[in-house]
Amino acid sequence: MTHHTIALSFPHQIAFTEDAFAPHNHTLVDLLAPSESPSRALAFVDLSVAEAHPSLCARIVAYAEAHRDRLLMTTKPVAIMGGEACKNDFSRLEGVWKKIHAAGMDRHSYILIIGGGAVLDLVGFAASTAHRGIRQIRFPTTTLSQADGGVGVKNGVNYFGKKNWLGTFSVPHAVVNDLHFLASLPETERRAGIIEAIKVALIRDRAFFEKIEKFSTCLAHPQSEALHWIVRRSAELHLEHIATSGDPFESGSARPLDFGHWIAHKLEQLSNFDIGHGDAVAIGIAVDLQYSADAGILAQDECERILELIRKLGFPTFAPQLMQAGTNGKPAILEGLEEFREHLGGRLTITLIPAIGRKIEVHTMDERTIRAALETLHAQAQGQAVAE
Repeated sequence: MTHHTIALSFPHQIAFTEDAFAPHNHTLVDLLAPSESPSRALAFVDLSVAEAHPSLCARIVAYAEAHRDRLLMTTKPVAIMGGEACKNDFSRLEGVWKKIHAAGMDRHSYILIIGGGAVLDLVGFAASTAHRGIRQIRFPTTTLSQADGGVGVKNGVNYFGKKNWLGTFSVPHAVVNDLHFLASLPETERRAGIIEAIKVALIRDRAFFEKIEKFSTCLAHPQSEALHWIVRRSAELHLEHIATSGDPFESGSARPLDFGHWIAHKLEQLSNFDIGHGDAVAIGIAVDLQYSADAGILAQDECERILELIRKLGFPTFAPQLMQAGTNGKPAILEGLEEFREHLGGRLTITLIPAIGRKIEVHTMDERTIRAALETLHAQAQGQAVAE
């Protein structure tokens, strides 16, 4: 047997800027690889972003014209419907492939993806599979995608009714966090990414968590300065974990950045995606926190401290779908454990926290303790409703 080790290096860069498509802003063109001729690019724009910024597509074209010695747009930007529903329709993936093919994109070209997490996932998967991978530059436009998903190396679409069943690991050529896009978001969407910041703080950085607590009053109605700070720090911590954890492509069974997500992904499905990802993650984290407290892993006062912050920032910690019965009569949410394990294969590995800023991995979760946690959060939610 002949054995060789193939060593690969993947540079991963995030740029923070405002108004990336202003002609005087060189962030994008400076990220392009040196070339004797202008780099060819095709842009996909989330339809909701295009509607919120009516001049955006024209500005992208004008930007390329202003930098025509370095950037050539092969056709006008393609508007594409976003939201989780776009990941449930395989024909939309085929539509993106057709646009890439018609534009003559190759592996030296660039796919620019401007949008929320679902569009980044869908177009990112199409780009990473066309010609076995076309370079992509992501422009996340939501706090969720700028703080977490948009800076990662995963993409995918839903299939067989399961979240991200189809997908690839693909390190983007670059990520541009254009803070200008956040200003047009509704308040609930501006706040949504804060839960991913809390998540990464809980597993990696106690000081960051304490700063979020300190600024919780202004973050409850996030204005630009506080929001930009939390998005930037969250993105840095997510990238730091991906780059230094030793398992960026999840070849093992651990997924610490998916703390709280085994429930979140299933809850989104059970609600037919009426519950957004941010709220679903908040609820998933709440269940895992209460479970940890009931199991003696996390001190009860620490659990209550975190739950208080989550609620203060306007996130729910319970949804009726948590109590929905599955085909076997048990709560359907419990099916999320096996689906979570199946997604990576191997041994079930769930990340929990024994203290703020620390994480542990467990390989079993007690069903009775999960049910007790659900009942506790249900009772708390009812108590809140009565108080209001």
